[in-house]
Amino acid sequence: MEFSTLCDLGIPVPASASSLTCPVLDQLGDHAGVGPGEVPGLLERLAQVPDPRDPRGVRYPLATLLGLAACAVLAGAKSLLAVGEWVAEAPPAVLEKLGARVDPLIPERSWPAETTIRRLLARVDGDALDRAVGAWLADRRPRTEGPLGLAVDGKSLRGAARADGRKVHFLAACDHAMGLVLGQLDVGEKTNEITCFRPLLDTIGDLTDTVITSDALHTQREHAAYLLQRKAHYIVIAKGNQKKLHQQLKNLPWEQVPLLGRARNTGHGRREVRRIKVCTVDKLLFPGARQAIWIRRRRVDKKTGKVSHKNVYAVTSLRVEQAGPDILAQLVRGHWVIESLHHVRDVTFDEDASQLRTGNAPRAMATWRNLAIGALRAAGTPSIAAGLRRAGRNTSRPLQLFGLT
Repeated sequence: MEFSTLCDLGIPVPASASSLTCPVLDQLGDHAGVGPGEVPGLLERLAQVPDPRDPRGVRYPLATLLGLAACAVLAGAKSLLAVGEWVAEAPPAVLEKLGARVDPLIPERSWPAETTIRRLLARVDGDALDRAVGAWLADRRPRTEGPLGLAVDGKSLRGAARADGRKVHFLAACDHAMGLVLGQLDVGEKTNEITCFRPLLDTIGDLTDTVITSDALHTQREHAAYLLQRKAHYIVIAKGNQKKLHQQLKNLPWEQVPLLGRARNTGHGRREVRRIKVCTVDKLLFPGARQAIWIRRRRVDKKTGKVSHKNVYAVTSLRVEQAGPDILAQLVRGHWVIESLHHVRDVTFDEDASQLRTGNAPRAMATWRNLAIGALRAAGTPSIAAGLRRAGRNTSRPLQLFGLT
């Protein structure tokens, strides 16, 4: 009987013959099982990533290998070596759920080697992988009343570097509500975060009525015009890089504006009181500016007792009927969700300790960390560290969190 007939009948074949092209191994390549109007699952999203491998000798579907790496990181793997160890110990049911065929004659040949996954992640298209993961997380973004916030900020991997020694730096867009990373872009050697702002948001779908928050680096007129073109809104901080705008905001008659809100927060070893004033504007030197914001921060270091005060000026395209002081204060505060994400990646995943230098592997691992954090937050897990430990104790738990059971 010919090999193609065996595949058609679903009869297992030895691993040595599975390197031939079998339709079963391509079952995830064309959105299998996804009908019109259905939300694609993780494997279907990962199947959209171009396969960088030579089709000759391919034994495992691309989505299977990527899915195994994602599950391993969700189970707590912090390195490619740990990913390989988790895959080597995964039960046959895990491989089958991820689209792999377990060979009953030579079962030990059914598990991909760590070097196979390492080579794939080093060559995978990082942009396509981030788009696939971002789209999957976007499908799980909660729909809440009021403006949806999206924080844009950059992060460097301190330990990882490219072959030439250059540090790896990413720009990401993170949902305020749950901290889901909907887009991530590699900031190349010959560019910077400013030039990557628009390409990053181009990878995200509909931005209508979404409020983009960013630090002072991205307080750029070109960015504001781009967001208005996409029917989105912005809240930007004015500092020294926009001296005229900063001076305009500083010179507004804030003494005549009543205090509209006060908030108290405790954390990171300090107590903070934030006071906010808002006024309507129409002649600021910034495209689409509708409201100016004054925030007074008073911080007390709980260890030293040192008190510090700081005035922060911001501007937004939101009109007063779209967002009052309470909502604006919430959006400004919500920007720090991306700092929380960076903290989790550094502390819980030891990201800065990673010294990966092979191709796109550092970026791929950063993407898996974003995916793991997003899956746990979407499942309502209060502690990422505890969620990783729980997923590590049960190999079926990552599959459940990814909706693959």
